[in-house]
Amino acid sequence: MKKILCSLMAVFAAYGAAMACTSLIAAKGATTDGSVMVTYAADSHNLYGELYTQPAADHPKGAMRKVVEWDTGKPLGDIEEIPHTYATVGNMNEHGLTIAESTWGGREELEGSGMIDYGSLIYITLQRARTAREAIKVMTDLVDRYGYASSGESFSIADGDEAWIMELIGKGKTDKGAVWVARRIPDGMISGHANHPRIHKFPLKDKNKETIYSPDVIKFARSQGYFDGKDEDFDFSKAYAVTDFGALRGCDARVWAYFNKFAKGMDAYLPWIDRAEGEPMPLWVKPDSLLTANDLKWMMRDHFEDTPYDMTQDIGAGSYKVPYRWRPMTFKVDGQEYTHERAIATQQTGFSFVAQMRSDLPQYLRGLLWFGTDDANTNVYLPIFCSVKQAPAQLGHGDVNTIDWNSNFWVNNYVANQAYNRYSLMIPDIRRVQSELENAIDTDVKVALEQIPAFDDETAMQLTQDLADLWAERATTSYKQLGDYLLVKFMDGNMKKTDENHRFIKSEYGMPVYPEFPGYDERYFRTIVNDAGERLKVRDIKY
Repeated sequence: MKKILCSLMAVFAAYGAAMACTSLIAAKGATTDGSVMVTYAADSHNLYGELYTQPAADHPKGAMRKVVEWDTGKPLGDIEEIPHTYATVGNMNEHGLTIAESTWGGREELEGSGMIDYGSLIYITLQRARTAREAIKVMTDLVDRYGYASSGESFSIADGDEAWIMELIGKGKTDKGAVWVARRIPDGMISGHANHPRIHKFPLKDKNKETIYSPDVIKFARSQGYFDGKDEDFDFSKAYAVTDFGALRGCDARVWAYFNKFAKGMDAYLPWIDRAEGEPMPLWVKPDSLLTANDLKWMMRDHFEDTPYDMTQDIGAGSYKVPYRWRPMTFKVDGQEYTHERAIATQQTGFSFVAQMRSDLPQYLRGLLWFGTDDANTNVYLPIFCSVKQAPAQLGHGDVNTIDWNSNFWVNNYVANQAYNRYSLMIPDIRRVQSELENAIDTDVKVALEQIPAFDDETAMQLTQDLADLWAERATTSYKQLGDYLLVKFMDGNMKKTDENHRFIKSEYGMPVYPEFPGYDERYFRTIVNDAGERLKVRDIKY
């Protein structure tokens, strides 16, 4: 498996390395169907988007498991295997347990020196735990026994009943262990993290055990000179992370966009996002209305639209309102540094998902992974139930350097990369096909949830596999056709005319009608005039 490369430090999470992940959470009681939902965008400039699967297995006594660092492929050692491991599909296991992450790096001197890197920590845990609380115990036990090998990390850990955020960082080269804190997101609330630790102050005594932490999380911070106040004033994020402009505007701003979409009053935290003034943004908020899986899908497609950071509005968007900016994220003009915005949806995403967990369903339906490859904004989320044993062919292993027209990742790139040039012109056609597919998939999933429980378990699981295979093939085929259509319609900077059925119009003699010339907007022309107006000015010439 190829590891998702996220940023090494919070300061570089959105700006320097430009590799960053986003995870959003909706706890039970915050959703229309009572599910718990977690999202994830695996953002990396060289990640091939595929669906990983691992079968359940029994292991003999004394069996060992190799641990390989996901960032580099470097062997880190061997650990004891347990007697039985659970099947996994993507970041979900057969019990519906889901784990997502975002890297925040933190203090450089605390990068771990143990055996378990954060990628391995996720997938080993998915094979060993059934619930979110079990997962936290497995993860912290693994780190305690074998040591932690990565930098600061936030994890979303959820099952059909509970959603948690756990934040963890190593102790540096002299101590292989880690310090950590985990908090359960209360029912009815939404939360999230995006490459900056979101847990600030937390209750030190919680009889309900909805906040748990390593025994030395405060003591270690004191020993390193990161904190010298009263225990009750301890702030995990401020102690262990680097809180700078990149961490706030490039990271917390993505969570702010989520909160702002579904809860009133979020303007109060703009001073925090822009200048680190006032109170930090809360770990969770209560949404004004209950959320659906589609709400989360569209949130993963967000570019700060209709907010002060709207990426379609500044001159960088050009005439075609393109909500993307090529890397590097920062630039200097006359010695002053500037930055582009970093939104949730981004062109370099390898894969993303919306995980939906329900404890009231049979085990084989308990977890539903809405899985998409490439840019979440233009992809189609495909239905992968937790009982799916094999990745559909279109979601299987591939190569980021070799085009494959049977690959969902590659056809999504084919569509998206055309739209990056003339977004406002092409996105209506993309939305039309995308919505048709996702609406049809939603209908099939509703039917599946109603009818599959009537079958025996073996048949039911085969039906979930068939559903995944069917829609992976249909979406891939449809997007290849969509990409071809966009290429023909917008060839050479023109826009060919189409009828109400989106067919190209021909003249009465069978010839293609003359295309339209969309041109540019006035702001674009003004920038040209400001730069080269004298040279390009049309002059009256009398010869």
